[in-house]
Formats: sequence, structure tokens, C-alpha cells
Amino acid sequence: MLRIAILSLLLSPASAGGLSLSRDDASRFAKLALACVSKEFPNKPDHVMKDAADVRSPKAQHPAFYGCYDWHSCVHGHWLLVHILKQYPDLPEAKDIRAALDANLTPENIKGELAYLEGPERRSFERTYGWAWLLKLAAELRYFDDHDGVRWFMTLKPLSDAIAARYAEFLPKQTYPIRTGVHPNTAFGLSFALDYALAVDDVKLAVLLVQRAQDYFLKDRGYPAAWEPSSEDFFSPALMEADLMRRALKEKEFPAWFHRFLPELPKNLLTPATVSDRSDPKLVHLDGLNLSRAWAMRSIASALPKKDPARKALAEAAARHAKDALANVASGHYEGEHWLASFAVYMLSTPQP
Repeated sequence: MLRIAILSLLLSPASAGGLSLSRDDASRFAKLALACVSKEFPNKPDHVMKDAADVRSPKAQHPAFYGCYDWHSCVHGHWLLVHILKQYPDLPEAKDIRAALDANLTPENIKGELAYLEGPERRSFERTYGWAWLLKLAAELRYFDDHDGVRWFMTLKPLSDAIAARYAEFLPKQTYPIRTGVHPNTAFGLSFALDYALAVDDVKLAVLLVQRAQDYFLKDRGYPAAWEPSSEDFFSPALMEADLMRRALKEKEFPAWFHRFLPELPKNLLTPATVSDRSDPKLVHLDGLNLSRAWAMRSIASALPKKDPARKALAEAAARHAKDALANVASGHYEGEHWLASFAVYMLSTPQP
């Protein structure tokens, strides 16, 4: 049953008509990522020090992913560059993109990233947000019909294999899902990991991910979405869960599950969040919330029947969220600029219903 469900899943987002990733947008967002993937400072390390010798610079700890303020943002900055290079290989920034990827995705640098992961004090490092984006980067490279892309995929493979192994080790022990609007959100971590498992044809991992998604979320009913958002959210727990379950259920099963889960769509869920200060590294998360809500709404709506009223409501709300958030990706404040472009590119690359 699980194998059948897996084969029917949507592997990755695809560009669609309407609001999609334009050439001008690709160029603008590529510039933001290029400005940070090799920018070491400022930096916010997620680092457990086992002794005084572990007091090291970000680049010494993470020779591949030391930029963009933190490890996970640097990883998804690389995903953005690969995704844009695939979509627009003749972009004016293409030469700089290849140079940045060549500089950071080297065998020696990936060996250094693997060395950092060793040791019991690193077991929870970037679990599961950074894990998910690393696997998303690997999935993006998997089907890059380009000599450099093949080389980068193989270079990254030891690290993506290690992260996939961490999922396989951790998920059987994770008794309860994490239903937060920030990094540890379980539904988000499972979603991108499942995209990776399908991209590399890792059926064993895919089966585990689908099983855990169903274990955690299949019986959910009447989710209190009116309680969202919190002031630091960049995910909607409700919409991230639904976006996962459209992957983890058969096409005919998802609509019924969705309407049990969210029998009503409260106004606050359909209204873009207000960002009061884009220089605040936590409050600016709400720009990311508007972008991730938009991508989830677009994807969920596309999985609902065409005559379902929720489909239209979600599609219209996604457009409002996208319009609001896209205007603020390049705000002039590094607190948001080091990461929001990746959310914007992913949102613009999801199907529009």
C-alpha cells in the first residue's frame, strides 16, 4: 500500500502559469544568494563545543556552508543557485553561480562538513530543518543535465548519504511530531526528505517517511488554525502538515483528510501576516511565513478537486501572500535578505492551481 502511494507522489515543484519564476526574478534572487554564500560574518553558529579546541571560526567548522549567517541558510542559498542555474542557464549571473558552487562544493570541503558531524554532541545538529534543505539541494542536483551538476551531485553525495542515514536512525525514535512554526517542524522536514528519497529512488527511506507522516498526522481532526500565527513563525504548522500529507496520501485520499483536518479556513490563516520590523531577525520570520504559506496553499489547492471551494479560497489567499511577501524579500536588511530569496524561489516554482 505504501509503495503504491509513494509512486503517486509529486516529486518536486514545477513552474506553472501565472505567478512563476521570471528571468528578472531569477537574476534578482541570484544576486542575493551570491552576496551571502561566501559571506562568513555576521554568523550565528549552531555549535556545541566539547572543549576549548572547538572554538573555531565558521569557515573552519563548515568549509562548504559557512556563509549566509547560519548553516541552513547557506545550504538553501546553494539550492537557490542550482535551481536558478537549471531554469536559466544563460542568466548574466550564471558564470558567478558556477564559480560560487565550484568554490564551495569541493570534495575536501564536503569531507570537512562530514568531519564536523562526527561525535555524539552533533547528533541533533540542524535536525531536521538543515537536514531537509541539504537533501533538497541533493535532489535538485540529481536531475541537473549538466556536466558540472553531475559533478556537484557526486561531490555532495557523501554528505547527503549521511543526512539520509540520520533520518533513518532518528525517525523510528521520534515518538511525537514537533508542531512548531520554526526550524524543528516535523512536517517540513519529512516533506523535503521525501522529495529527496523519490529523486534518488531510495524506496526504503521513502517508505519510512510516508509511514511516519501517517503515524504522526493521519488521525488529526479539527486543527486549531485560528491560533496561528505566532510572532516568530516562518511556517504555518497547519499548512506544512497539509502540504506533507498531500505527498503521503493517495490522490483520492487527500481531500477527505484535508477537510477533516481543516473543516474551516479561518480568516487569519488566509490573511498575510504583518511584519512590524524587518531589521529584527525574529520578526522578519513573518515574511518567510507569508512565502511558505503561499507555496503550501498553491500546492494544497492543486491537490484538491477543481470544484472544491477550499481550492479557490487557498489559491486566492496564496496570491495575496505572494504579492505581499515578494515586495519585501530585498528589504536592505541582512536579517531577511540572507534567506528569504530561497523561500521566494521555491514558492514561485510551485504549481499554481
